[in-house]
Amino acid sequence: MTLSVNSLADIAVDIQVSLSRPDRFSRIISSIHHLLDCDATALLCYEAHQFRPVATAGLAPDVMGRRFQLEAHPRLEAIARAGDVVRFPAESDLPDPYDGLIPEHQELHVHACVGLPLFSGQTLIGALTLDGMNATQFDAYSDEELRVVAALVSGALSNALLLEQLEKPGVGGFSRAAEEVKEIDTDEMIGSSPAMMQLKKEIGIVAATDLNVLITGETGVGKELVARALHQQSARSTQPLIYLNCAALPESVAESELFGHVKGAFTGAIHDRTGKFEMANNGTLFLDEIGELPLSLQAKLLRVLQYGDLQRVGEDRPLKVDVRILAATNQDLRQASAEGRFRTDLFHRLSVFPLHVPPLRERGDDIVLLAGYFCEKCRKKFGLRHLALSGAARAVLSKAEWPGNIRELEHSIYRATIIAQAEAGGAEVILLPSHFFPAQAGAASAEPVAEVAFSSQSLRDATDEFQRRYIRQALQASEGKWAACARKLEMDPGNLHRLAGRLGLK
Repeated sequence: MTLSVNSLADIAVDIQVSLSRPDRFSRIISSIHHLLDCDATALLCYEAHQFRPVATAGLAPDVMGRRFQLEAHPRLEAIARAGDVVRFPAESDLPDPYDGLIPEHQELHVHACVGLPLFSGQTLIGALTLDGMNATQFDAYSDEELRVVAALVSGALSNALLLEQLEKPGVGGFSRAAEEVKEIDTDEMIGSSPAMMQLKKEIGIVAATDLNVLITGETGVGKELVARALHQQSARSTQPLIYLNCAALPESVAESELFGHVKGAFTGAIHDRTGKFEMANNGTLFLDEIGELPLSLQAKLLRVLQYGDLQRVGEDRPLKVDVRILAATNQDLRQASAEGRFRTDLFHRLSVFPLHVPPLRERGDDIVLLAGYFCEKCRKKFGLRHLALSGAARAVLSKAEWPGNIRELEHSIYRATIIAQAEAGGAEVILLPSHFFPAQAGAASAEPVAEVAFSSQSLRDATDEFQRRYIRQALQASEGKWAACARKLEMDPGNLHRLAGRLGLK
């Protein structure tokens, strides 16, 4: 079997039609998937030393949420380094990133694997991967035919990246070379639900301005990620983004943290200290949990927002600063201001452009994408060869209410992986509903489990149990030092101490 001129022409037509569609690549990948009789096909975009799926066929839906770092996936690294078609032998001992992720063959290993690196000029911009369960599945296609397919898809991906830049709010043209590799944050905002697409659109609109932004939403929805996205897409992106958790500030040192102090200003002030505002000069200051800021400091914060000047504690000379404020809260500040717990004038100053981050339960299919994202992070963290979600597990996760939102989902994935790995006794793990709900481990089959009503309290208890074990392990690895433990867990030390206290670890 060979690829006819008409078949290649059909792909070219699909590409031209699809570029004007929101789902630009689904039709292209579907066409290639059927034309080459693949069991799994994926179009991947290359960003910051990792591959991000933009369209797949034959793969589990959570694959779209995964991010494949090159150093963790030797086959994808080989494709990235190649300048031509890569055919992996059936007996290759390199782990295939899609093993366990083809729903109809979840417990079987992929046998035929072809990778096509995609280029814009001389720069890698992506890859097209073709996989099959038959070891000789792609032997009939010559390298030359596959090069033609790669060239067609490369052009489509390059044009789509240009269109993405042109469609961003406030962008009047493509401001960088097409060959420039796009750098992304390692903790990107995963999701394509209508609620998230609207949020991303609003972020794009306000990021280019210097307006203050109030980010609202429940605990665990990802308000800090929104703040990072606002800063990265702003004209201040080359300047610092300074973070301050207002809830972790003892009132006795809060003023010094915000505005700094001079030597001798108070007992213990043995040298000058630069405050967060000065550190964020010409950049962005993110005030998390702004609703917890003491009323006495709210007036001083308001003055800085109004006039751009501040005074260090113990100093009369004012300092001028140019800082953009991003604030976040899970409280209703309008209600708090009506009750006198938050200054009304400060509320209006901060909420010039409010952004609401939707709870996870309102994000539909994003739950599965995020589960895939956390599975890939978890797989790498625990050194597993493969980590996949069963269909029943995806159904269970999709139906959950997730009162703790994304943070709770992440902890649940980590906890389930620990349980499943202990059961599997190996490096290839498939997560089942029983791994998320141990009490249901004796169920006869996965199907009834997916229909069991959720108990939010039991899930919270299970998450707490996982956190206790995980913090104990991290503390032991840190030789009992809480500061080192916080760094290992990538947490604010104050937040870790409070969490440890709530979990009964202190």
